Amino acid sequence: MKVETTYPFTPAPAARTAAKPASAEKSGDQVSLSDAIQLRASEAPVDNSRVQEIKQAIAEGRFRINPEAIADRLISTAQELIDAQRQA
Repeated sequence: MKVETTYPFTPAPAARTAAKPASAEKSGDQVSLSDAIQLRASEAPVDNSRVQEIKQAIAEGRFRINPEAIADRLISTAQELIDAQRQA
């Protein structure tokens, strides 16, 4: 498997809005992301040195995937998003 050495970077849009639920469209309510979420979405969470370490490990066949850690972080992120929506 070949590992690409360059990747085009496309920054996230500065502001995003959530899709309106059907009930919001009927009542005329507006649904949008909080300022904190918009700011977080606009930042590029990239640690270039860590990316290079991972690329090197993949190239050398040393990279190990930990599915438990991936699942834990995915659940944690989903919980943070749910909590943020409840507080908004």
